Amino acid sequence: MLELRRISKTFHPGTQDERIALNDVSLKVETGDFVTVIGANGAGKSTLFNAISGTFQLDRGNILLDGRDITWVPSHRRSRVIGQLFQDPMKGSAPHMSIEENLALASGRGGWFSHISRRDREDFRERLRLLGMGLEDRMEQPVGLLSGGQRQALTLLMATFSKPQLLLLDEHTAALDPGTAEKVLELTDKIVREDHLTCLMVTHNMQSALELGNRTLMMNHGRIILDTRGEERAGLTVADLLERFRRLNGAELDNDRMLLS
Repeated sequence: MLELRRISKTFHPGTQDERIALNDVSLKVETGDFVTVIGANGAGKSTLFNAISGTFQLDRGNILLDGRDITWVPSHRRSRVIGQLFQDPMKGSAPHMSIEENLALASGRGGWFSHISRRDREDFRERLRLLGMGLEDRMEQPVGLLSGGQRQALTLLMATFSKPQLLLLDEHTAALDPGTAEKVLELTDKIVREDHLTCLMVTHNMQSALELGNRTLMMNHGRIILDTRGEERAGLTVADLLERFRRLNGAELDNDRMLLS
């Protein structure tokens, strides 16, 4: 379970560039929850994820993961239990290393790459086959030669190889073409469900936010302004979300990327 207790973060305090990025945010995410997170640019979505992963220290509040306070745990130690994918497909994998070597790093197996066992290679091949992209026949190819969609699918596989306690997906399909993005989202849903992962996913696509997972959060100005699940969420449409935003925020949503997606 993930618990955020009244976390806050202000960047450039006391200057003309002061910006409140997170404003007294509290949240409980149960084990096995798949939570989609939406909001306009600057709403605090990525900042929320960066706070959880330990990119910066909070001004106030605490972060607990499975009952352990990780507020002051450095990011490199959090990464052992928190998997993360970013918007840029180029992040999260080593381009000059082969697919097999990247998987060996992600799995923590094999020590020196020359010592990767035959059994491990068969395991890597089987997992790659599940992606349906033919990567199981290209295991010795450098990752840098893959397309954006192939690389993002591989990174998703790497981030979930050891079943992290928490998976953070920060608009991980935003840089992909619509067809590839849909395929990566299908893979995401399949992996999260079958491995019973606890997952938070930022998306600009409001329809996807309602269709995937079991819970949807809406953020604005560093706060969570909507938290919906169950029957209430099942009955919502994109038009309902827009109306909720207008009612809760006192203004229309003005974000072309979300409105056109």
